Amino acid sequence: MKNLLFLPFMMIVFGVFAQDLEGAWKLTHLNGEPVKDRECVKIYQDGYFAFGIKTSDNNHFLNAGGGLYSIEGEEYKETFDFYTENPELVGSTQDYTMDFVDEKLVLSSRRMGKNYIEIWEKISEREDPLDGTWVITGRKRDGEIQTMTPGDRRTIKILGGGRFQWIAFNSATGEFSGTGGGNYTAQNGKYTEYIEFFSKDDSRVGASLGFNYEIKNGDWHHMGLSSKGDPIYEIWSDYRKTYLEKQK
Repeated sequence: MKNLLFLPFMMIVFGVFAQDLEGAWKLTHLNGEPVKDRECVKIYQDGYFAFGIKTSDNNHFLNAGGGLYSIEGEEYKETFDFYTENPELVGSTQDYTMDFVDEKLVLSSRRMGKNYIEIWEKISEREDPLDGTWVITGRKRDGEIQTMTPGDRRTIKILGGGRFQWIAFNSATGEFSGTGGGNYTAQNGKYTEYIEFFSKDDSRVGASLGFNYEIKNGDWHHMGLSSKGDPIYEIWSDYRKTYLEKQK
């Protein structure tokens, strides 16, 4: 009987922690020292996480990582789909001890023989109609929609807490093709990205891109002009339904 009572309790705890995590967080302290020379923002949404790191003084891109996360009590795990600083860790799982102190997220871990204590402060838990983790499944070329099936090589976009990040990578080889992110707004069919980091071109930081969008049968249809001024029409689908559930 005790075990039967314990299971729903654990489900409640997982739900509370997962809900608390969703949104955007900023790394404020590492091993007791304030993080000043760089900015690291991590987005949690729908069981997925992604972070991007840039220098504070000139917005130079440093690195990025992300993948699936899970929570069991105070144990928190991250499994990397991509990690630009250490691509050899793609596919591996990092264990953490997780706690919340004064509404701050504290993650403790041991990596490569060293102890790490990270303190994260939530930037925002704003909710928008496009919040989620998405994977690109279609593009319009020459007036026709060309569909694609996500595989080892895929492009995803995670949105939560008013922040976005897209990443193109190959989880089988560890190859990383690019990433970018920043703030966004999504209202009345208008979606605007405000770029705060871009791995391929630091000069794009500060630019904004506006698009029209529509949700059709659960897919996000995204129309406008690319950063180079080329017309784009993209279709993004729910990452979990389109990719993750098909890998089981």
